[in-house]
Amino acid sequence: MTDHILQLDAVTMTWDAGEGGGRTVLDGVDLALARGEAVALVGRSGSGKSTLLHVAAGIAVPTGGRVRLAGHDLTASSEEARTRLRREHVGLVFQFFHLLPHLTLRENVAVPGWIAGDDRTRTRRRADELLARVGLGDRAGDAVGKLSGGEMQRVALCRALLRGPALVLADEPTGSLDDRTGREVMDLLLEMTRAEGGALLYVTHSPELAARADRTWRLVDGRLLPGAAA
Repeated sequence: MTDHILQLDAVTMTWDAGEGGGRTVLDGVDLALARGEAVALVGRSGSGKSTLLHVAAGIAVPTGGRVRLAGHDLTASSEEARTRLRREHVGLVFQFFHLLPHLTLRENVAVPGWIAGDDRTRTRRRADELLARVGLGDRAGDAVGKLSGGEMQRVALCRALLRGPALVLADEPTGSLDDRTGREVMDLLLEMTRAEGGALLYVTHSPELAARADRTWRLVDGRLLPGAAA
């Protein structure tokens, strides 16, 4: 048995460029994350960082290799099965929040529970608990349009953690925030993911934020290398 919540073995992703051509964005990538571990992923724009997150979440299927999530082989699973596994085991945090403007803070956080058919009372209680932990408990009934960027990202973090995912994937979670607010959001992301017992894989362009992880990997020409860029 392994305690790895996520394991990528020799994962390759080649995009079809037409007329027999293609571009390889992931080239034999090996990566494993244990529960409670935070790993940062760095690399130039277009290096394949977001593609790697999509593969890890089962949103995209690699053209080669194997991806295991919570002991399940995503590469051998149907789209329906991958969606179910992602819903059960993965929380996603994006750079631009992707909140629903017509819903309140509480309702935005509760969306994953509603989709999964969870008990609505327990979902509401959990949403309120998470919002309180990020300092927004007294604004749970407010519309998200009243929030700053940092506050919106806090709501998005709560949404990602609502169902206690074993794996949190964050794609440039501080990329649209100023430096101070970005550090505050990163503090919360690391603190809350670890407190919930989950693993965290996050993409960042910031050497400072990458240094907060237990390990840092960088993507260069489709290959995953240990350590931040020199």
